[in-house]
Amino acid sequence: MKKTALVTGAGRRFGFELSKALLAEGYQLFAHYNSSRDGISELESLGATAVQADFTDIESIQGMIKTISNATDSIELLVNNASCFFDNETVDNDNKALAAVFQVHGIAPYMLISGLQQQLSQSENGLVINITDIYADRPSTDYIAYCAAKAGLANMTQSFAKTLAPSVRVNAIQPGPILFLPEHDKEHRMQVLDETPLRVEGGLEPMIETVRFLRDNPFITGESIKVDGGRGLMI
Repeated sequence: MKKTALVTGAGRRFGFELSKALLAEGYQLFAHYNSSRDGISELESLGATAVQADFTDIESIQGMIKTISNATDSIELLVNNASCFFDNETVDNDNKALAAVFQVHGIAPYMLISGLQQQLSQSENGLVINITDIYADRPSTDYIAYCAAKAGLANMTQSFAKTLAPSVRVNAIQPGPILFLPEHDKEHRMQVLDETPLRVEGGLEPMIETVRFLRDNPFITGESIKVDGGRGLMI
């Protein structure tokens, strides 16, 4: 019997590569996306089931939970990866962006964990992994709302770990400079790497390996693991 996983924000970057890795391991995969289908068609061609939901809309999240609940009795792995990354200027001038930061990183993960608790409990090794950020511990003054929302998700990780034990484990991964965005110029990249003890862009494989580690070690819950090349030591 195939194990089942749900990855939010599965169409690009880490969500996309993790989804491909899970499919290659034989998982039945629900691949969530919002408006962009980047990568989703490829995941569907590999056997994934695409599920659309706007995480700024509570009814949309509820509909997604209902769809997944009707499709499977158990979920081994839920990865709350969907994210929106807005700086102070953006949220100060756009109330919808400000609300989205807290909805995507707070309300949606809360609803998914709560709404799919029964399916997670039915598996032999139910696991939730929340993708937070190294800035959850030491916030950037340029991204105040984003950092606060990620800190809330980190706190939620610990609360759910206590609440759902022993049937479901809940952990978090705090990424650092794993993959630069196209808009990051050479000067920015060099500055970030200069502030990173290992002085390399980590890539996505270390993140995927950390998911596997948390999945395969049944005695870890309520923990956050930095995958940042040591940058959290410097900021």
